[in-house]
Amino acid sequence: MNCDPIARWYRFMEYGAFGRALERRRFAFLTESATAKRVLMLGEGDGRFLKAFLQSNQDATVDYVDASEKMLSLAKHRAGDDGHRVAFHHANALAWSPPRGDYDLIVTHFFLDCFNEVELAELVPRIAAHGSAATWIVSDFHQPKAGFAALHAASWLRLLYLFFRFTTGLRTKSLADYRTALHNSGFRLQRSAEVQAGLLISELWKQCS
Repeated sequence: MNCDPIARWYRFMEYGAFGRALERRRFAFLTESATAKRVLMLGEGDGRFLKAFLQSNQDATVDYVDASEKMLSLAKHRAGDDGHRVAFHHANALAWSPPRGDYDLIVTHFFLDCFNEVELAELVPRIAAHGSAATWIVSDFHQPKAGFAALHAASWLRLLYLFFRFTTGLRTKSLADYRTALHNSGFRLQRSAEVQAGLLISELWKQCS
């Protein structure tokens, strides 16, 4: 998946479809990240969370990974003077190897939904191996199991996956179970919040020894 074709317009398309709901999910656990020192952000896109994070945390250094060169350019611009604390990596997360093994915070906002279960079973433990008693913050789309919420989410997800397939080349067609991959990699869910009739979710996971 490469968001170069839509990078310039992505923020406005997001606002048009969901208002500020996705932003609020990204920022849901911002306070809990204020003491982090070594941070890995995967597929965070145009840098809105990065900017807020750097403003709220004056000490952390960040490895910032995205497959879209244009998204990285937007993120660098948003980071501004604080960008000297960020190492920007233009890379596919499935092929990228972290340069260090001491991350205490890992952030994946609307990113894990881009992979199937086979890919997650490879990606998550490889990243987890570079965590040190780490917190993993996840914001993503979610499929409720029953009722109106399930129908509402299923309709949105079909539309979103179709859109991203044609605009970015995304191969994944449905949500995969990232929670099993996180659990199998030694993380335990601490807090969770759902909005938009269960369509959007934010989660805070902790790495156990």
